[in-house]
Amino acid sequence: MSRILLLQGNQAVVEGAIAAGVKFFGGYPITPSTEIAEQLADRLPKVGGKFMQMEDEIAGLGAVIGASMAGCKVMDATSGPGFSLKQEMLGMACSAEIPLVLVNVQRVGPSTGQPTSPSQGDVMQTRWGTHGDHWLIVLSPASVPETFDITLRAYELSEKYRCPVIILMDEIVGHMREKIVLPDDYSKIPQAQRKGPSKKPEDWKAYATDASLVPEFAPYGTGYRWHITGLVHDETGFPKGTPAATIAAQDRLRDKLMKHLDDIVTVENYKMEDAEFAVVAYGGASRSVYEAVDMARKEGLKVGFFRPITIWPFADKQVKALAGKVKGILVHELNDGQYVLEVERAVAGKVPVHFYGKYDNESATPEQVLAAIKKAMA
Repeated sequence: MSRILLLQGNQAVVEGAIAAGVKFFGGYPITPSTEIAEQLADRLPKVGGKFMQMEDEIAGLGAVIGASMAGCKVMDATSGPGFSLKQEMLGMACSAEIPLVLVNVQRVGPSTGQPTSPSQGDVMQTRWGTHGDHWLIVLSPASVPETFDITLRAYELSEKYRCPVIILMDEIVGHMREKIVLPDDYSKIPQAQRKGPSKKPEDWKAYATDASLVPEFAPYGTGYRWHITGLVHDETGFPKGTPAATIAAQDRLRDKLMKHLDDIVTVENYKMEDAEFAVVAYGGASRSVYEAVDMARKEGLKVGFFRPITIWPFADKQVKALAGKVKGILVHELNDGQYVLEVERAVAGKVPVHFYGKYDNESATPEQVLAAIKKAMA
């Protein structure tokens, strides 16, 4: 049986978290993500979970890391300024390989900016915000129903690869309402599981790996010795600062994702079968692109839409293939130009890459996107 509901994107995140088996939320309210915290404060106790509002954003992610170490599926949610504050803790989670899901509902910035206006200004921050070379996964939904599915997907990837996964939303998707069909019984949804210890406690090493390069996970309190640190460490988890240990640790953190790009990276192709020109957009900016492409088709223009769903790692292989298919590309973002830089890098001059950015507190209309398409194709 199923339910037909009218939900915001933020509410769909909550439903996805409950369906995924989340049992802990630690965070601090901030517009336009606050509905996630508010509703999980109500929902989690009803499913045996815990909600903690911390004193600030840094403590919020710290609490989430601790709960994940104890074996819980966890969530935190924030927006731009709060996301900035969480970066040191995010780096710790990357280094110590702590599974967690962090939702960032973007708003216009910097600083206080326009808290209730749409923006996609945190794209590069999600990838490079924390210090040092680090590796994580970022997913960006474009609709309310997809937000539910991507939340489930975020936990699948986080648990499977033992890394932070960021759900990169924006005020458009977070606050708009759409029809969504959800199952009555979430218990029938498959639960993502961490790879548990395969050896006895005395023989187990916290960061030993197999060919997957992903270490096993033993929750605190189960009898397994696990030293957790943000320092470079060896298989035991204890710090080891030699050059060889450093490069081995850094390479494995990178390669455990890079070796599995075909599993991690997903994109959508809309009317790309015979397209001679492509628009690239993601998240809330996609909403106008679908209609703009339909309008262009009615005018006889062979335009298609390429939508990255996995924002990071970047879809290098798919974008390079796109450049071999079309005569030109238009990247549309609700910022002054961020993801377009990666598209340009991957295309490497094979075809022209144009940019249409919008950062005036409003999303682009389909007519504005169509005008940008025509200008780029001229």
